[in-house]
Amino acid sequence: MLEAIVAGLAGILDLRTFAVMLLGIAIGFVVGILPGLGGPVALALMLPFTFGMSPVEGFAFLLGMWVVTSTAGDITSVLFGVPGEATSAAAVLDGYPLTRKGQGGRALGAVLSSSAIGAIVGAVVLALTISIIRPVVLAFGPPEFFMLTVVGLTFVITLSSGAMLKGFVMVSLGLLVATIGIDPQLGIPRYTGDQLYLWDGVNIVPLVVGLFGGAEVLQIMLSKKSIASAPAGPARLTGTLAGVRDAFRHWSVVVRSAAIGVGVGSLPGVGGTVTQWIAYGQARQASKNPELFGKGAIDGVVAAGATNNARDAGSLIPTIAFGIPSGASSAVLLGGFMILGLNPGQEMLDENLHVTFSMVWIMIVSNIIAVALAVALARPLTLLTRVPGPVLVPGLLLLLLVGAFTATNSYGDILVMLCAAGVGVACIRWGWPRVPFLLAVVLGGLGEEYLNLSTTLFGTSWVTRPGVLVLALIGVASIVFGIRAGRRRAQRAEPAEPREMERNA
Repeated sequence: MLEAIVAGLAGILDLRTFAVMLLGIAIGFVVGILPGLGGPVALALMLPFTFGMSPVEGFAFLLGMWVVTSTAGDITSVLFGVPGEATSAAAVLDGYPLTRKGQGGRALGAVLSSSAIGAIVGAVVLALTISIIRPVVLAFGPPEFFMLTVVGLTFVITLSSGAMLKGFVMVSLGLLVATIGIDPQLGIPRYTGDQLYLWDGVNIVPLVVGLFGGAEVLQIMLSKKSIASAPAGPARLTGTLAGVRDAFRHWSVVVRSAAIGVGVGSLPGVGGTVTQWIAYGQARQASKNPELFGKGAIDGVVAAGATNNARDAGSLIPTIAFGIPSGASSAVLLGGFMILGLNPGQEMLDENLHVTFSMVWIMIVSNIIAVALAVALARPLTLLTRVPGPVLVPGLLLLLLVGAFTATNSYGDILVMLCAAGVGVACIRWGWPRVPFLLAVVLGGLGEEYLNLSTTLFGTSWVTRPGVLVLALIGVASIVFGIRAGRRRAQRAEPAEPREMERNA
């Protein structure tokens, strides 16, 4: 195995292979910054260019591009509140508030460095577990996947900053939106209003772009101020290294979030959008100051950054081991296997083991290069947050429109984005959480599909499966923990004077 590891590293250090990888990194960096395009779209567009390449060169190009999109997507999420990727939305929650406080450099340093560390952790786990993960993944069936969606919803309800009832209401509304489209059982349209566009349901990309990015851009437009409200100064613009130190100071959050990214990312069909919220919810529950989450908590930024690239490594595990993609990106990447003449499974773990380890090295090296590039650009990028709102808003609106339209090249996506932006502004104005609504839309369709499969295959006996029971206990524990944490916060918030008067009485 050591020989394969060394051969994999030597393969990507070949001059031609390294140059192809740099080209992929550059494309991924641009795609990640532009909202809406996403890793799957970039992979699909670039896949034909791998014809004639060797396997290592092809993966250097495709993987180098794919893993960098997640890292670059965090940049616009942190600086402008516009998720570059649907899987970068969690970085908006605390990264953007820090930017508004004039600490954009610190937030960028934290999210980028934690992303690099998460990528390394994920790549190491990929290297260690690629040959033994098969029985673990195969142990999960539709019942376990359904319960995993339920656990994801319970986690996100507890994220609602002490307002669990509001979180529950937003989850319910999100589940209602998730029912729009063709009924998977009966094959008839539901709540589509005779609009053909809605037959496939509400697309997640314009929803994310509008709910987070559109709402924040509208806030900037209405305020007529720059994004960063704090006065400009050298200390503010050179806080990138402070953010890097924050990531290492919260190393336990980085490791836990990366572990969640690898674990959940390796489960086929769950998706990266779910993974980030599970990791973010875990970080909030474990934090000593959970009330700061959503207002500029640096450990929230670290958790969001560490999850992304670790999730990408996790999604490669079932793809390489036995040809089961865990999401859209890995499904497109599976097409790359075929173009390059490789067969997932035993072949990748035996005669082409050096190619497998070259993929591990590509993930590590690509992320280090991308993070170094982003850190070098942090200062000029942060300066954009000082630009007055009336000057900056037109460019941001163009990004929003492009990001929404490229989802399916339909004007319906733009309408969805505008409606989602209105919902986002209302949520900000009246203090309702946006995350539960978004995650419920994402998980609603998955949960319905897995529930239908579970009842079809197992009847009602699936509820007694060990995996289902374990996941159910985790969900219950999450709700109980959230209720207890909410009560403790309420007690701490009680005025001191009434308690003193009670004691005197």
